[in-house]
Amino acid sequence: MSLSLGHQDIAMIYSEPALASQDRVVLDEVLEMRRELASVLRTPRRWEGGLRRTMLARAIRGSNSIEGYAVEEDDAAAALDNEAPLSANELTFAEIRGYRQALGYVLQMARDPYFSTDVSAIRGMHYMMLAHDLEKSPGQYRKGPIYVHDEKSDARVYEGPAVERVPELMDELVASLREGSSLHPLVQGAMAHLNLVMIHPFRDGNCRMARALQTLTISRKEIVEPPFSSIEEWLGHNTEDYYRVLAITGKGLWQPRADASLWVSFNLRAHHMQAQTVARRVDEAKAIWIELDDLIGSHHLPERVADLLYEAILGYRLRRSGYIKAAQIEERTASRDLMRLVELGLLRPQGETRGRHYVAGDSLRQLRDDCRKRRRGLHDPYPWMRSKLAEPQ
Repeated sequence: MSLSLGHQDIAMIYSEPALASQDRVVLDEVLEMRRELASVLRTPRRWEGGLRRTMLARAIRGSNSIEGYAVEEDDAAAALDNEAPLSANELTFAEIRGYRQALGYVLQMARDPYFSTDVSAIRGMHYMMLAHDLEKSPGQYRKGPIYVHDEKSDARVYEGPAVERVPELMDELVASLREGSSLHPLVQGAMAHLNLVMIHPFRDGNCRMARALQTLTISRKEIVEPPFSSIEEWLGHNTEDYYRVLAITGKGLWQPRADASLWVSFNLRAHHMQAQTVARRVDEAKAIWIELDDLIGSHHLPERVADLLYEAILGYRLRRSGYIKAAQIEERTASRDLMRLVELGLLRPQGETRGRHYVAGDSLRQLRDDCRKRRRGLHDPYPWMRSKLAEPQ
């Protein structure tokens, strides 16, 4: 759709580019990896719940790290469990909890046949994300102009569209999500992400909202559930490239006729790399649980400690309160289990009284290291992209 303004015909929002042959090859490879994963997940397995939880925690951590909110993965998992953090400060954890609320909404709506992505849903997600700070006007469109600054150079790198255009542009964005059914979900999600970032409809939280909207858009139509289809973790590990491709595509100000080809390729690359990572984690989870079964059997431990030991192997800091809730046991039973695991050297206690927690002992750390040594390498489907992003613009 376009808008007539004077003698110019200006596109309302960014339009999807035609996919290059390389993009189509990469897209097909991502789909094949997703089908294989869906086939694996179709049959319930003991390790699946733990893997799903850690994938969600990594998505929350990754998306917030892009905005400068550094948090340990186990603190992100604590937000999922409504537990207090071990190390995150109050402000950071408030941001983490807010994002967890919005992502929880995405998870609930992903398979709801009656749900419709409209401006109210997007504004509602924004409110969930930032309700802890009313000064950021959660759920409300911005009231004035907005600029994006590069903190390193203190330079203005982007100016959003005029404030009076925000409502109509957001209406056009949600219309594109309804009308774009012919687009592949991965492409449609990438374009939803791009358009929300470039419209910059809110005072704060625009990039996080765009990533959440991308996950929602993909989850509504993709073959794999949200924890395994989100690219937020990968974006968190590649923040500089993420900001660079947005800057290249945006060119400093709202101009939706700009070519979005590099942006779409960047997103397909992210999906490909993340899908490889997930496949590798599935293999590792299988191997770890085989080792855990042997370990539990040889020491005559109760089956309920398996999830606890799995998280210890991943590097999580474990608390008795979390174990009680997860295993649905009494405090006395939890204390006895933890004492036994410490005696065997499987866990190592740290801290005192209220700050006491447990980490992997030497044998579990060795198990983790052995699994990581067997990791298969990742293949970059766009080996030219990083040098492309580094070119002067």
